[in-house]
Amino acid sequence: MQIAVCVAVTPATDSRISIGPGGDDIVRADLKYELSAYDDFAVEEAIRLVEAAGSGEVHVITVGDGSQKEDLRKLLARGAHRGTILQADVKAADSRAIALALAEEIRAQGATVVFTGKQAVDGDNGQVPAQLAVALDWPIVNKISKLTISGDRFTAEREIEGGIEIVEGSLPCVFSAEKGLNDPRFPSLKGIMAAKKKPLDEKPVTLAEPKLRLERLELPAPRPEGRIVGEGAAAVPALVDLLKNEAKVI
Repeated sequence: MQIAVCVAVTPATDSRISIGPGGDDIVRADLKYELSAYDDFAVEEAIRLVEAAGSGEVHVITVGDGSQKEDLRKLLARGAHRGTILQADVKAADSRAIALALAEEIRAQGATVVFTGKQAVDGDNGQVPAQLAVALDWPIVNKISKLTISGDRFTAEREIEGGIEIVEGSLPCVFSAEKGLNDPRFPSLKGIMAAKKKPLDEKPVTLAEPKLRLERLELPAPRPEGRIVGEGAAAVPALVDLLKNEAKVI
């Protein structure tokens, strides 16, 4: 089983974000970077599938400037077999350009299963999985919480409002991982040592011209200060009136 896992390295979720002077990018100096959270579940699921099958390979792929080596090495230490960094300037790239570059590498490597996280935690667009499926001309099952593969058939579960949706189909297919799909493992000492010998390639690529242009970034407006409308039961009528006529939530 040949599995490709497309990952993104993003600013850590506890980073303090500020907008740069041009207004079209964040200040990246001194930011700590890490694997995008949902990609952890995608990598773990791929490793488990290969382990269960007893054969196959997990290939982790990212698009970036080459600074992602340490992050990919950590994934190799957890059990992935090889990694590839598609080197490109991604500052002006859109989801489509990223997906096209990933799709070309996936086709070249012959994978029949592709995992991604449901979205990267920096832009939160959630567009790359669907764009990737379009580029590959494969079906996609988004935000899976459970997956079983037998031969070239799969059964996936997705949590929807009020229940579980069960999707059955055949490979090849793209799957995007939701939180709770599994519990990602930590790398072992043996895995860390083995990762040093696993292949990690860097390939310069030219990204397609973007169809989407970022005009500017803005921080969210500050929340208005709270108001105290009274105390005890006497304040209930005033509170209900504000909720109904000002906030319009009831």
